Amino acid sequence: RYRYYQNVCAQSYSFAWWDWARWEREIDWMALSGINLAPAFAGQEAVWQRVYRHLGLNQSEIDKYFTGPAFLAWNRMGNLRRWAGPLPPAWHLKQLYLQYRIVERMRSLGMTTVLPAFAGHVPQGILRVFPRVNATRLGGWSHFDCTYSCIYLLDPEDPMFQVIGTLFLKELIKEFGTDHVYSADTFNEMTPLSSDPAYLSRVSNAVFRSMTGADPEALWLMQGWLFQHQPDFWHPAQVRALLHGVPLGRMIVLDLFAESKPVYQWTESFYGQPFIWCMLHNFGGNHGLFGTVEAINHGPFAARHFPNSTMVGTGLVPEGIEQNDMVYELMNELGWRQEPLDLPSWVTRYAERRYGAPNVAAASAWRLLLRSVYNCTGVCVNHNRSPLVRRPSLHMDTELWYNASDVYEAWRLLLSASAELGSSPTFRYDLVDVTRQAAQQLVSDYYLSIRSAFQSHALPELLTAGGVLVYDLLPELDSLLSSHSLFLLGRWLQSARAMATSDREAEQYELNARNQVTLWGPNGNILDYANKQLGGLVLDYYGVRWSLFVSVLVESLNSGRPFHQDQFNQVVFQVERGFIYNKKRYPATPTGDTLEISRKLFLKYYP
Repeated sequence: RYRYYQNVCAQSYSFAWWDWARWEREIDWMALSGINLAPAFAGQEAVWQRVYRHLGLNQSEIDKYFTGPAFLAWNRMGNLRRWAGPLPPAWHLKQLYLQYRIVERMRSLGMTTVLPAFAGHVPQGILRVFPRVNATRLGGWSHFDCTYSCIYLLDPEDPMFQVIGTLFLKELIKEFGTDHVYSADTFNEMTPLSSDPAYLSRVSNAVFRSMTGADPEALWLMQGWLFQHQPDFWHPAQVRALLHGVPLGRMIVLDLFAESKPVYQWTESFYGQPFIWCMLHNFGGNHGLFGTVEAINHGPFAARHFPNSTMVGTGLVPEGIEQNDMVYELMNELGWRQEPLDLPSWVTRYAERRYGAPNVAAASAWRLLLRSVYNCTGVCVNHNRSPLVRRPSLHMDTELWYNASDVYEAWRLLLSASAELGSSPTFRYDLVDVTRQAAQQLVSDYYLSIRSAFQSHALPELLTAGGVLVYDLLPELDSLLSSHSLFLLGRWLQSARAMATSDREAEQYELNARNQVTLWGPNGNILDYANKQLGGLVLDYYGVRWSLFVSVLVESLNSGRPFHQDQFNQVVFQVERGFIYNKKRYPATPTGDTLEISRKLFLKYYP
């Protein structure tokens, strides 16, 4: 029945700075792809601010709660507060205006919009206004201490829970209308206060009642991420209790990471609650060719045929978009199929559709990519761990789940097709992406040479491998990325500045955008989680880091003093932080000829 799309994290990793023109393109793509259920989350902070003021909080208490725009996804889930904030008044107005248009456009195309609901997280100011309210302070989240984390969770049995939840939803419905589906995640990556099944049932029942208090027809859409993220806590009794706190059929669970860690299999199909089989695929919006095509080609059909299956749809839930288009096209198509596809013949037709013309070399390249990078099997977590985008050390992960030579050969084949297909924009994008993947593999090779030269005290070899990496390969990769608009750091930063209505706001938004793709927090709390391979970022962030690493290793061999990772980390942190504050303007328009740069890289580096 449903084809669902969007992940709560993508609201920050991908959509944070979108204007209406960009939203409209996305919604049109959703319609063309058959998506009929999706969140509409913009503008909710404006409504929350109204509710908090109505309850008696002052503006400074609200400002201490909301994060900056690039981190709102985790504020909404009760993970973070205040970091990179506050939200300027103009931000609220712009987001409200966007949300009106988003819901209007989605509904006009026959989609069911999912609105946010109250999950129980409250600003500290609530405790000042209602001193007798029963709220508990949650622990820190993901390397954040209580400066920016440790949010208060209102006890679901406290009468204020219903008051706040219903008040918010009534305001929201008054503002945007409703399609009766609401999203709330109380325990996203946060351990509940008690594992007592009765307590967990009361929590979910309270959340649901706060929805029905405003809309008697409410349906609760919940992410099932928590069940596989904290399996030590969520045993069958706990899962069943949380799910059965809501009448059967009034909740839809997103089996969020079903291609790798399906939950329906060990919960008897979510104990009778309907669920959507979702492909997560991407974390942090990282670049890097990746897919689990066999798992997604068979998974949804296995779920349909599971005993007493309650599956009601398929979904795409990447944490970030604008990468690996093929996997999303495939997953969207599977929503319409009765049985698995013949993947090699599907991908051959895909190449023809994508480039607007049949081409033997391009089709061969895609079949190679299909069987290699796109065919990760087992429990695959697509986090780009390539040394290219990680803080250098002597213990970096260079493991691949595929044969590197398949990517090099696909690169050669795509280049050979460029005379015929070079005018196709999708071809040029794919050529950048495959060349980028080849360069990423080469970085690992040079890293291994650097490491072994250092470990065997071979200074000339260290200087050679380090020199090629720092002074040629990384600058060449940067110029390749800079030749395509979708691989520009400047585009991300410019879209952030464009949301601002003053210089001060523009500075704040740009710092938000820079921090998210690098340090992710004040002290590198989730360092490089949202790494991207963008022209400007490769040279001035990853490249500078590698340059420092090589020179520290050379210095160590020259002086006979051992390399200390802890000392290096302290020095390199200054470099990473320096990038965020470097004030440099990065171009938002591409320079150079993609085909020429790719060919030059190929002639130099093809193994």
